[in-house]
Amino acid sequence: MTQTSLICGSIAIDTILQFPNRFDSILLPDQLHKVNVSFLAPTMRTEFGGCAPNIAYNLKLLGGDPRIVGVMGQDNAAYMERFRKLGLATDNILIKHDAYNAQCFVTADQDNNQINAFHPGAMSYAHENEVAKAGPARIAIISPDGHLGMKKHADDLSKLNIPFIFDPGQQLPMFDGEELIEFIDKATYVTTNDYEIELLMDRTGLALQDIASRLEALIVTRGEQGSEIYTKGQRIEIPAVPVAVALDPTGCGDAYRAGLLFGITKGWNWETTGRLASLLGAIKIAHKGAQNHKFTAAGIADQFEAAFGYRF
Repeated sequence: MTQTSLICGSIAIDTILQFPNRFDSILLPDQLHKVNVSFLAPTMRTEFGGCAPNIAYNLKLLGGDPRIVGVMGQDNAAYMERFRKLGLATDNILIKHDAYNAQCFVTADQDNNQINAFHPGAMSYAHENEVAKAGPARIAIISPDGHLGMKKHADDLSKLNIPFIFDPGQQLPMFDGEELIEFIDKATYVTTNDYEIELLMDRTGLALQDIASRLEALIVTRGEQGSEIYTKGQRIEIPAVPVAVALDPTGCGDAYRAGLLFGITKGWNWETTGRLASLLGAIKIAHKGAQNHKFTAAGIADQFEAAFGYRF
């Protein structure tokens, strides 16, 4: 059986600007109805991001077989070159020459408060990228992407009988309760963070156990409190891996999801799968950017044993 994982999701560039002061030194509370300000940002960095490449990056380091299903724009050259250097297949990346890559512009102040602007760009055409063209797969994940694309990919994966993880992330508010229940009923697994599960329950009117009962597993991450996996009437607690310094949470959830995909393709139990996912999140948070950390498949086994006392 193929071990390929289809990674459906956004492909984006993040531009991070640093304002060396506090926003409240410029923003006047009684004038917010007519804001017209400029922040001097002496430092700037550009990071490769997007949920699909972030997940694929980690899964590739583990020795998995990720295949990205996403859309890029006319300014795709630098990212496509990176994919080639990483050995990530680009066959199923659709190029829209009349659009730009999805891009997030982040301005952070000295207290790490942020003002962000996100341009969806080519991501909005995700529904034009046929998931069937990616070929057979052991599993897929639908991570945040264009609204229509997420719905179409769920429909297509269901028809193709490819089990998938539904990972709504920051796109969850785009869907109403009926749409979310449709996703849940088509998915094999659902993963959210602690805020998203509350919103998911509120939108659908379903209790946490009701959602879990419709799935093989419901995974809920809770930051430094670890994570929980609900499966077959059980609640499995997954401990967080302590880190010396938490530099940047960007991409931690994507790293965690790569661990889930790897464990599922290997047929591991949920305790081991969840612990690997937790370890990847901890490795990522110690680095700035979503794709700047590195590890080897052999090295991760050693780190896993050091963290949990046994080898996978």
